[in-house]
This record gives sequence, structure tokens and C-alpha cells, in this order.
Amino acid sequence: MPEKEGSCVGLNEPRLVVRKFLARPQPEGVGAVVRRSIGRFELRYFDPFLVLDEFSVTAPAGFPDHPHRGFETVTYMLQGAVKHEDFDGHRGTIGAGDLQWMTAGRGIVHSEMPAAQGTQKGLQLWINLSSKYKMIEPRYQEISSKDIAEATKDGIKVRVIAGEALGTKSAVYTRTPTMYLDFTLEPGAHLQQPIPESWNAFVYVLEGEGIFGRLKSSPVNAHHLLLLGSGDGLEAWNKSSKLLRFILVGGEPLCEPLVQFGPFVMNTQEEIDRTIDDFENYTNGFEKARHWRSESGLTLDF
Repeated sequence: MPEKEGSCVGLNEPRLVVRKFLARPQPEGVGAVVRRSIGRFELRYFDPFLVLDEFSVTAPAGFPDHPHRGFETVTYMLQGAVKHEDFDGHRGTIGAGDLQWMTAGRGIVHSEMPAAQGTQKGLQLWINLSSKYKMIEPRYQEISSKDIAEATKDGIKVRVIAGEALGTKSAVYTRTPTMYLDFTLEPGAHLQQPIPESWNAFVYVLEGEGIFGRLKSSPVNAHHLLLLGSGDGLEAWNKSSKLLRFILVGGEPLCEPLVQFGPFVMNTQEEIDRTIDDFENYTNGFEKARHWRSESGLTLDF
């Protein structure tokens, strides 16, 4: 990987788009709508990524009380705000442009509900954890919009959620090595962004229309997920007359067995069975769930 990252570094082998999906709306939670691109039947898992949802929720809909174990959830708000609370007393509001990187580890029960009028929109990414980290204590990394690292150059703006771009690094610690970059390209801009060659990587288009991989490729518009093939980076162009916005996410594959039961992600069926027992009997990380209910008072079946 080149020592210096940026928009003009030059790539030896740009990654090409090998698969493309349109994320279509589907119901999720209680009355919420998501566009799921990873975690659907065509793409159950893209190591180390379990789920990518572009969500839209308007009160009283939301994501009431539900558990997690064995992975991390990354919530990045695009519009509006959601309020978050868990069974350990951690609570707060994730506003537009804010980031919450939650390590569920051995167990979290929490809720995510609208905190403002109108429609709240955002992205939630689920990142798998290695077997050695699945049962660690839960933790949060929360960064307000004003504190997210940003850089601009040659018609390109990037918000560095995780990793590095245009010489700017994020302060977020990733147990599963991950890059998460929010790019906006002005008309005529051309991006070359290095990606570690051993990592899996994808693009999700949020706004506008862009060309990815090679200049002769067909333009791709909003709500499309692009899986990238092998190579040392991404090349992208905005040949349209409007802004292009997309996220580029990459991660080091764990290459471990995977067994998932809804919000529980472990390595074996035996571990999943034990997790269900722990949750139902309020043991081994779920003790505080016995008497806890969020302010919404609703529970999400799974």
C-alpha cells in the first residue's frame, strides 16, 4: 500500500466492480424502512461485513429494545437524529453527521428511536468480530459531526469515519481493521483512493451518479452497492453536472466460521445455542436485561 494516500497517488491495479446490487426498500424494526444491501439473500455475508442498511424512520416507528452479541454496529446519521439507550444506562442522541461505533461484544440490549420530527435517515453497518473478541465487554466510540476528520482536495471532500484518506486519519479504533470513508465529488472530479490489497471493499452510492473502476464503465446512481474486485485501490469519476456522494468501506477478512441467528453472530451452532440460553435466562452478559425496558417500552421480536 502506498505510504501517502490521496486523490493523485496513482494506483498500480485499480479495483473493478465485480457485482452490483440495487438496495430496495423493505420493512424492518417497528414501522421502519431499510434498504438492505449486505445481509440480504443474494449477499448474506461479505467478510467481515454482516449487514449494511440505509434506514428511514419516522416516529412512532423505530428500532425498540433488541439484543446483540458477537459483532459491532456502526451508525452514521445522514438526516435528523435518533436517541439511543441501553440496559447499562448508556444513552444519548446521534444527530445528523454524527457517528456511533458500538462494540456489542458479549452482550448489549438497546433501543434506537427517532429523536426529531419528520424522517430520520442514516446508515448502519454491522462488522463481524474475530472469535477472540466476541465475548469482550461492550464499549462505545461516539464522535459528533464537528469532530469527524475531514479533508478536501481537487474537488473531492472526504469525511474519514475510519482509516485514512487525503492524508487525514480517523481517531476511531477498529478491532476488525476497517476503513469507512464518506466521499463527495464535485462535477469533473477524479478520485484515486488506496485500499489494502488483502481487504474486501465495497462502494454504496448515496447521491448523484458516478463511474467506478474504469472510465468506460456505465454510471451508477443512488442506492446501489458495488462489490470491488482485487487491486490496490478505487478509482472513481464524477462526469455528471451534480454532486456525487458515496461511501467506500473496506475491511480485513476474518476467514473464520460464521453462524448467525438474527442479532447474534458467533462461530459455531453450539455458541449460538448458548447465546440464546444466556439471553433467555439473563446470564453471561445479559443479566441487566431482566428488569430493563427503554423509554419506548417496546420490544423487537427477532
